[in-house]
Order: sequence, then structure tokens, then C-alpha cells
Amino acid sequence: QVQVVESGGGLVQAGGSLRLSCAASTTIFAISAMGWYRQAPGKQRELVAEVTSSGTSNYADSVKGRFTIFRGNGKNTVFLQMNSLKPEDTAVYYCHARTVRIYWGQGTQVTVSS
Repeated sequence: QVQVVESGGGLVQAGGSLRLSCAASTTIFAISAMGWYRQAPGKQRELVAEVTSSGTSNYADSVKGRFTIFRGNGKNTVFLQMNSLKPEDTAVYYCHARTVRIYWGQGTQVTVSS
């Protein structure tokens, strides 16, 4: 099994910054990638950013140049630095870890006020 625990999030004004943290623990499966999806009310869950175990990262077009995903020193830890936040970034952000399937964190609310 894989456990995913995330932290961070909160309320910030437009133009502000937040950092999300995520750690995954696994006893069997190797984790090939970690990152975040987000889901706004009435919308589908969408990929925000992901980084593979080899260090390759990809981002949604809507966050390129504003968000940065990076791996921590600890094994299976990642961070999402979110700068220049916009009201449309408001959503529940879910950390995920990929093995043979995707495992999810509990979700953390990010609210950006205008």
C-alpha cells in the first residue's frame, strides 16, 4: 500500500504565494511520479504538475511560469511552490503518487481572493 500525506494550502490574496508539501510512503511498490491535481467546484479534476522519479516535470498550461514542482531531500517528498496566484486557482488540491495505480492524498483547500 501507499500512503500520501499532504500539507499546506489556505487563503491568500491574488498575487500572493503558497507552498504545498506532500510525502508518500510505500512498502511494496516503487513510486514513478508524484504531483498534484486540483478540482474546482463543478469542474473535473485536472493535472496541475507532476515530477517523475528521474526528475522530469510537466505542468498544466494554466500554471506554467507561476508554479514550480520540486522534489525534497527526503525520499518520496515533493513540493509545489505557487506564485502569482489567481482567483481561478481556487480549488481543492490533491497530491498523488503513481505506482501501478494512482494513490491520492486527502486534499487541501487553496482559496485565492480577488
